[in-house]
Amino acid sequence: MPQNSGRSEWERSQAAQRREAERRAKEKARRVKEQEQRRKQAYLDAQIHKADAQTEAVGQQVKDLDEILTASLTVTPLSFQYLKEVLTFPDFDPGRLGIATPEPVWYRYAPVEPHGLSRLLGGAARFEREMAQAQAEFDGAMEQHQREERQRRRVLSMARAQHEREAADVRARVAEQNAAIDRRRAAFESGDTAAVEWFVARVLDRSVYPEGFPRQYQVAYRPENRDLVVEFELPPQQVVPKVRGFRYVKARDVIEPVPRPDSEVKNRYASLIACVTLRTLNEIFAATPGEVVEAVVFSGRVSTIDRATGKAVRPHLLSVSAERAAFIDLNLAEVEPKRCLTKRLNAIISDNPFDMEAIEPFIAFDLTRFRFTDDVDVVAGLDSRPNLLKLTPTEFEHLVRQLFIAMGAEAWTTIPSKDGGVDAVATSKNLFFGGVCLIQAKRWTGLVGLESVHALTGVMADHNATTGVLVTTSWFGRASEQFAKRNRITLINGAELKQLLKDKLNKDVIPGTSPPRRLRASDNTQTGRIGPA
Repeated sequence: MPQNSGRSEWERSQAAQRREAERRAKEKARRVKEQEQRRKQAYLDAQIHKADAQTEAVGQQVKDLDEILTASLTVTPLSFQYLKEVLTFPDFDPGRLGIATPEPVWYRYAPVEPHGLSRLLGGAARFEREMAQAQAEFDGAMEQHQREERQRRRVLSMARAQHEREAADVRARVAEQNAAIDRRRAAFESGDTAAVEWFVARVLDRSVYPEGFPRQYQVAYRPENRDLVVEFELPPQQVVPKVRGFRYVKARDVIEPVPRPDSEVKNRYASLIACVTLRTLNEIFAATPGEVVEAVVFSGRVSTIDRATGKAVRPHLLSVSAERAAFIDLNLAEVEPKRCLTKRLNAIISDNPFDMEAIEPFIAFDLTRFRFTDDVDVVAGLDSRPNLLKLTPTEFEHLVRQLFIAMGAEAWTTIPSKDGGVDAVATSKNLFFGGVCLIQAKRWTGLVGLESVHALTGVMADHNATTGVLVTTSWFGRASEQFAKRNRITLINGAELKQLLKDKLNKDVIPGTSPPRRLRASDNTQTGRIGPA
């Protein structure tokens, strides 16, 4: 019995150990399984979070695009005062040099005077010796202190002088920069072309756009019309996200994009370029006075690749000529941008801007057409440069005819007094609008009024001409330009004629007249002319 009992006890112990081992194995397996489940859940949560973060980023990107116009309305307009530098030079800080070292104090050196028995036992003599030694040490310490103080004050004085020199240099630099700003402001207020273009460039440079937006533009000021011509690089189609968001697909363990409908992408892009246009117009009008800028001619184009040719192209997608009076009456916070441009400002917008379908802008921007560095008054007497006003009417008409031939047209001058208001006729498939073009050449010294442009439309109708060109040695008003745009007429003023003759005929001429600095938009100014031309 005892032996069987011992074996039974051992078996029970072994069985208990096996059960404990099995229990531990199951517990370990359970923990491993739970850990794996937690790992999988953590991975799932991380992927979902990643997809949500990418979706949120797209949402923020779209929000930024939606607020391109409205977010800019709260920005204070740029001013010349804002461009001035504020003097920010720190006050002089002497640091440790400004703290004088305390003088030596006698009590730290003075020996203890003996009293009583100590004094009677020779303490008095010892005290005298100690007193003399202490006095010598004190005097030495005082001299050392005075030397160090003199050195500290010298270094402090040098540091203060250096600070004053640096401050004076900064004050002089800031004063010169601010004086330059004042000079530019005076030139700007007088309508100086370079000053106006410089300031408007600062206005456009200051405008902050989202990442991926180009920052290229060209600006030209026409003082005779008090208007700005702005060619602006619009954002590419890629700035509009082609996805609405992202989602995690557990079955395939991938984060995949949720596409945005093509129609929405195209509509958003059309709205975006309209917002950029209104924003640019608003920034310019808000920063400039009406006495300097009465209108802005804006043309927006995009740098892209023509898929048919593989070559780089820059089609115009939007063009608008906005008058200040009409623009400032708008509530830009509430307008529908595209409708505002087309219905209220008579803009030309591509029917399919996302597909880069080009439009013909109000003004095909050529920087050389507007920026002229020659001072006509200075060179007017030079014999080497012919003055157009000294030509006879016939000579002037023949010069215009030669110009059109050089531009690729076939051109003929008409017989004087039998031309019915036509000085020359030109034909070319590539000339302006193509077909037959009637040309009038006016060798005038003053404003070519609206009545002259009206008259040309009548002559065009009589001759069934496709288009007309009015060439002058002087200038046109805004009313004439706007009427010409609506009636297939191209206007070439004296400055443009000068440049065309130089480019096409290599003739450096003097128009003989220049527009007044403050010509109003109205064409009611009295015209001036020389002879019948």
